[in-house]
Amino acid sequence: MTEFEFNRYIDPTQRAGMRFIQRGIEGSIVMLNLMRFREVADYTANPELTPENPISGAEAFNRYIEHTLPFLRESGGEEMFLGDGGEFLIGPEEERWDLVMMIRQSSAQSFLAFSSHQDYIAGIGHRTAAIEDSRLLPMTELPISK
Repeated sequence: MTEFEFNRYIDPTQRAGMRFIQRGIEGSIVMLNLMRFREVADYTANPELTPENPISGAEAFNRYIEHTLPFLRESGGEEMFLGDGGEFLIGPEEERWDLVMMIRQSSAQSFLAFSSHQDYIAGIGHRTAAIEDSRLLPMTELPISK
């Protein structure tokens, strides 16, 4: 792989989805999202959502957020953190993330129900158009010993 080639991660693979389910997570789950946006949103995969004039990846992601929040909240989810990213202090120097987001879901099952909701899926093309690369890390809380 040259310095200009890299794997892009936009959607979970079937294998990753199965591993997530097999974890058997009990209780709430926090999803850590790292996203890098396209300079210009690419609506090739979802032409029905294409805006009249070209927009940035960040603008397309804002459309995704506006579309998604009602379904997230309805499913028992909440936004915990939304912030600007940047370069790592510790990590690969060539990696940068435009946006960092943390979402809490009441359970793995409610996350799966949310992510398969047909009305939510109808607007997911804004996310696909927006994202150049992403990471999604499901996390569970550990008890803090005192």
